[in-house]
Order: sequence, then C-alpha cells, then structure tokens
Amino acid sequence: MGQDGGLQPAAMVQGLDGCREGWILARWVPGGALNLLRISDLTEAFPAGTPPLVSAIDIPIGLPDRVGAGGRGPDRAVRPLLGQRQSSVFSVPSRRAVETACDISIPEEARYRAACAAALETSDPPRKISRQSFALFPKVLDVDHVLRARPGLPLTECHPEVSFWAMNGQKPLDLPKKVKGTPAAPGLDLRIRLLAAEGVPVDQLTRERARALRAGLDDLVDACACAWTAARIARGAALVFPDPPERDRYGLPVAITA
Repeated sequence: MGQDGGLQPAAMVQGLDGCREGWILARWVPGGALNLLRISDLTEAFPAGTPPLVSAIDIPIGLPDRVGAGGRGPDRAVRPLLGQRQSSVFSVPSRRAVETACDISIPEEARYRAACAAALETSDPPRKISRQSFALFPKVLDVDHVLRARPGLPLTECHPEVSFWAMNGQKPLDLPKKVKGTPAAPGLDLRIRLLAAEGVPVDQLTRERARALRAGLDDLVDACACAWTAARIARGAALVFPDPPERDRYGLPVAITA
C-alpha cells in the first residue's frame, strides 16, 4: 500500500501531536535539522501566503455518519498490527456525536450526556463515548474545520504507534509508552531509539525540553513520529490503511498513514 507524494525527500515536513496547551509541532528536514515548538492554534502550522508543508497529525480525520463494530475502517485495519498496543486506537464516533460534544452552548456535563446519546443512536452495536475521547473531540473538530475550509491542504492522519510499528520492521512494540496514564521511560526510550535509527535528530527529546514547551515528553516523541510519517508521504513511501482511503460526507479521506 502506498501514497503518492510530489516533494523531494529533503523538503521540510512537519508532524503534529496534541498537548494540553495546543499542539506540539515537529518541523524536520530529512537528513537535516529538527525544530520543536508549541502552537496554540492549528492554523499557525499553515501560515497564509506560504506553501503548506506536507504534514501528518495524530488526530482522526474523516468523521462517519454511522459507526459499526470496531469504529472506522482504518481503526479496524490497524488494531491487529499493534499487539498489546492496539488499545491506543480508539473508536471514533459519529460526526453528530463529535459535534454535540463540542457544542459549548450546553453545560459540560449535559453536553457529555447528549454526546453519549448521539453516539448510541448512530452506532451499531450502540456504544457511548469515553471521558477521555470526549476531551479530545474539540481538537478533532478543529482539524475537521481547517480541512473543510482549505481543500487540498496536505494534512494527513497518522497514528504514532502505527508509525513506530512501521519503523520496527512492521512488528508491534513490546514496551508501552505509558503505564496507567504515566509516561514509562523504557517505552519512551525504545521509541526514541527507533526515531534515531531512522535519522530523526533526537537530541531535543528530553524531559527538560518537554517542560520548556509545557508538554509531555511523549507528546514530543509522537510529534516526531508524525514528522517521520510526513517525510514518507512526501516521497511516496507511506503505508495507507485502508488503501484507497474511505471518504466521509465532505470528501475528507478516512485513513491512517504510516
């Protein structure tokens, strides 16, 4: 499975991963420098008047009207690849559930209940949404709005654990990145070694740099995995699940790329 790309391998690319105060942005020139920064708004990654960089982001793109068992096609496709890490791929609910979850005219607790009700009505078998995914939905809808407003923007969904699976010879990693919600040093160190083996500069992947950016070290590591994926997209070497991608009602691609 592959994805076409028109840029030279040395062109700058970028990867994005959500953090508490916005997004960690990893800008990388393959074979060259890596720059890590934090942005508060996704549009800062695509300034007006400049050609947009090929980008990969750790966020679901393409929202279904209805959801079957196991979620979207890409979610079902990549879970079996990840072994013990497959729980990191959550099932994306329907567009109506996500939009309801982001309706700030409704008080938060009532909004959560309304989003669960919408999810139940638009899934088979019926399934509510978790508190963890509820907190993520504003970023999901933010990306959705940006892509619908700027058709053709080279922003592609990826999942860092699928990218690390690809780096690891298409084998699942045996160490978790987090244990009970807390970053796990052995798992993070493994992922940093994989990035280094792929030529990604890792000297900034430290807890000190993460604190300076007001993010977690895992956010920095995941943003770099997304940048690595963007480089593969740019040179036409990426894997796409499924290939060809599905499409949502607005024509947005529904696929995970690695």
